[in-house]
Amino acid sequence: MYECDKPHEECGVFGVWSESDINAAHSIYYGLMALQHRGQESAGIVVCDTTGPIGNICSHKGMGLVSEVFHDDKLDSMRGNIGIGHVRYSTEGASSLENAQPVFLNYLKGTLALAHNGNISNSKEIKDKLHREGAVFAGNSDSEVIAYRIAKERLETNSIEEAVINVAGELLGGYALCIMSPQKLIGVRDPWGLKPLCLGKKGDTYFLASESAAIHSVDGELIRDIAPGEIVSISKEGVRSQIGITKDNKAHCIFEYIYFARLDSKIDGINVYDARINGGKALARRYPVEADVVTGVPESGLTAAVGYAEESGIPYLPAFNKNGYVGRTFIKPNQSERVSSVHIKLSVLESVVKGKRVVLIDDSIVRGTTIAKLIKMMRKAGATEVHVRISSPPFLFPCYYGTDISNNAELIANEFTVEEIRDNIGADSLGYMDLEDLKEMTGDLPICRACFNGDYPMLVRKD
Repeated sequence: MYECDKPHEECGVFGVWSESDINAAHSIYYGLMALQHRGQESAGIVVCDTTGPIGNICSHKGMGLVSEVFHDDKLDSMRGNIGIGHVRYSTEGASSLENAQPVFLNYLKGTLALAHNGNISNSKEIKDKLHREGAVFAGNSDSEVIAYRIAKERLETNSIEEAVINVAGELLGGYALCIMSPQKLIGVRDPWGLKPLCLGKKGDTYFLASESAAIHSVDGELIRDIAPGEIVSISKEGVRSQIGITKDNKAHCIFEYIYFARLDSKIDGINVYDARINGGKALARRYPVEADVVTGVPESGLTAAVGYAEESGIPYLPAFNKNGYVGRTFIKPNQSERVSSVHIKLSVLESVVKGKRVVLIDDSIVRGTTIAKLIKMMRKAGATEVHVRISSPPFLFPCYYGTDISNNAELIANEFTVEEIRDNIGADSLGYMDLEDLKEMTGDLPICRACFNGDYPMLVRKD
């Protein structure tokens, strides 16, 4: 994926609980590797040996990719049969080691570790209250706020599950949580279903993960998705489940299907691959054009391009060569460096586009910088026409639930009409996915469309 002009997910979570004496850190490592696309800034693992003394906890986290943070000797030293892991892309809180997860606390009732995917829109209010009560925070992420709030609530409740339910009722936003106490692994999903979380199993080992692909990466079997508002507790007593909070207006994030999730994942009963194929077909029906070849922007534009080609009858050919040895360009320190990385990351296959009318499929346009450069590259390689089709509607409103589109100033569609955007990026034509066509991707699943139409599923903080 070329990343500088894309929305970004905050992170991925993975949890392991086993009755056997296994090294959970190794399973978590492979689970996080499968979730690396969800965050590349930092990675962390916390494990506990439930057969040893209470409080036998081992933690390690660092900045960078999973393979950079963890090596065999470190994983071998992290003994424990229960644990959680995290990969992070920051949307709330700075990109720093202090904000790397999992968050780990020692408090009066023992220990608590928490890994969080999403964003809590009322975290400032909760944090201010905790500050007034004397809490001291190591970083400035909303994930640490959740952990502190659960620890405080646990002092006044009979179980960690009860504390989690009470705190979840205070949270506004999208979240999927993996929580580890010395004896239990707990999974929590927000009541709107904005953030994905699923449950898997292999033998007597249970897994929690942001995506089913991560469960399959450790040879596990997907059992089911965690339901919106559900709290699952895994311990030696087995798997216990309850719906902690209910909301009538479910709002699953559509961008899991358009962009965020891996092709081989299945989220809330929908195969991501099928969703993207169907999105491309819907684009072809809505915006037909006479052309010689259909192609896509690597990686997440490729599958929609295949769907467009199947529906339109125009041949599909890959037109870009991706340099797989270049790091993710969106973590460059400034925008000028990001933009200059396009030619390093991708190159155009001249033999595919020269003398051809090209349909170019991408999954989104946020700022418009990347797609404009790719169109110039295609024209330089000899494309006679470049018709752009986008497998999402125009971004018009910021997201407050865990995607890093936090203000209107970042959104080209908020400032310009579709025709003006077409002119700005240099395309011969431009067609966005129609709001009504999103159902072609997700069927009857209730989805969040707030970034497209401003219809937020809950009250939001608009700083």
